[in-house]
Amino acid sequence: MTEIRISGGAVHDPANDVDGAVRDVCLKDGKVVEDVGPGARRIDARGMVVMPGGVDIHAHIAGPKVNGARKLTPDTRRDDPVNRTSMLRSGTGGLVPSTFTTGYRYSLLGYTTVVEAAAPPLAARHVLAELRDTPMIDKAFLILMGNNQVLFELMRQPGGAASERLRDAVAWWLEATGGYGVKLVNPGGVELFKRDNGNVHSLDDHVAGFEVTPRQVLEAIGGAVDELGLPHPVHVHANNLGLPGNADTTLETMRTLAGRQAHFAHLQFHAYGRASGGLPSSRAPALLDHLSDHPELTADVGQVMFGEAVTMTADGPVGALLRDLGAEAWLNHDTEVETGCGIVPYRYRASSYVHALQWGIGLELFLLGKDPWQIMLSTDHPNGGSFLSYPKLIRLLMDRGFRDEEIGRANQRAIRRTALTDGLDREYTLNEIAIITRAAPARRLGLRDKGHLGIGADADVTIYHDRDDREEMFATPRYVIKGGELVVEEGELHRVEDGVLLSARAEFDPEVSRVLEPLFGERYTVAFEHYPVRDPALREPARVIEAAGS
Repeated sequence: MTEIRISGGAVHDPANDVDGAVRDVCLKDGKVVEDVGPGARRIDARGMVVMPGGVDIHAHIAGPKVNGARKLTPDTRRDDPVNRTSMLRSGTGGLVPSTFTTGYRYSLLGYTTVVEAAAPPLAARHVLAELRDTPMIDKAFLILMGNNQVLFELMRQPGGAASERLRDAVAWWLEATGGYGVKLVNPGGVELFKRDNGNVHSLDDHVAGFEVTPRQVLEAIGGAVDELGLPHPVHVHANNLGLPGNADTTLETMRTLAGRQAHFAHLQFHAYGRASGGLPSSRAPALLDHLSDHPELTADVGQVMFGEAVTMTADGPVGALLRDLGAEAWLNHDTEVETGCGIVPYRYRASSYVHALQWGIGLELFLLGKDPWQIMLSTDHPNGGSFLSYPKLIRLLMDRGFRDEEIGRANQRAIRRTALTDGLDREYTLNEIAIITRAAPARRLGLRDKGHLGIGADADVTIYHDRDDREEMFATPRYVIKGGELVVEEGELHRVEDGVLLSARAEFDPEVSRVLEPLFGERYTVAFEHYPVRDPALREPARVIEAAGS
């Protein structure tokens, strides 16, 4: 295994309280070590910035919805071919890149770990196959459980034993799929939409046919994940995404989960008040105040970036709403018993009131937030914009002059409904960027070996030229090291690595199978014994993170 000494760089490792200190970083056997021998390769990083490899806590890169989005965006793929070389496999780029290209381009940005944020358990084989086919990055996926009919049945059963069975069922599902964590998308609301085209307006609305409510789903599954001590807490996509006034729903969801660890996905899409004429307004400050008072809660932003995007979500009602607003293409899919899906190619326009407000609210969440460890960088790729827009987003956060220029190009009526015109002069530091793109996501995911450069950490390192133009700086790292091997140099891939599959495991009573099997027989078309993914080619090898309660 290669030994490397990174010498003389300004190290930003906030997890270990290192803020720009000039020091060496030594790598051996895929880990950060105290020192290496005199024969180690030396990388001269003088005048450069050294950070851990990037960690994307919320993106969409694998599974049926991603394939559906690829089919709906042939033009962007056709215009961005990736040719086969002696080292690289062919593919396509565009808004939703092919598997190989996804891995290559994340690596070229300095990212080394990515989480697929919403996978139907029934599609776990598909998701695992695509993740296995995505090189360069370590990867994990979250399984959708917020509209699962079998879990609804368990919630309805009386007594404390029902809670234990539900907890065992959550752990069983992780084991059956190879998943890493639990995602709740519009809990109860997707099933309600599938049944009668309705939508959840209150957390206490009942899902027809099951007599459970979104609040009960949040409490039951959020509580089960918390009690199991999974490495990543329950990952919540709240109800009423995108609707004016939904900030009240988001705050009520946060209150429902108060005292339990939880992570809120793409918070920008859930931060809307009501302005005159039915238009949305910003409620970002209210959400930030609540987060500040509840350190057990975290969020990623889901920043909208002007330009082309693809909305893809397990929240089927959102896709239908965008269709009704004039989408040129739309795909809807229901996954039996478990979830739904809506996909719409989309364009965010700076001249649009709604789009400019969304853009402004995302920046408010970043710039008004008191604790960067609670507010993490994401665009909900590709919903708010491609992950390739991360360098521009970082420049918006670090360069007030550039940000003011971009504000001036946006719909001013919308901007006046945000705090962006109130002399908001905050500029992120390099250390804060390292927090929101590396240290905080890794910590929230429970990945103790990632997001930092302490002894024993994974040898995932990104080295940047320290450029005044922060977009250029973060778009083209000088070096990227993955697992202790140099994979990128000056914008060129030099080596292809497979990356590691990450999964989580919690102990459960195997007798839960006796409870689940008859419910599967009533609800699923697939036989219970055929449901778990057992193919070692898909599941092994993997790095398994044990739950704290196991």
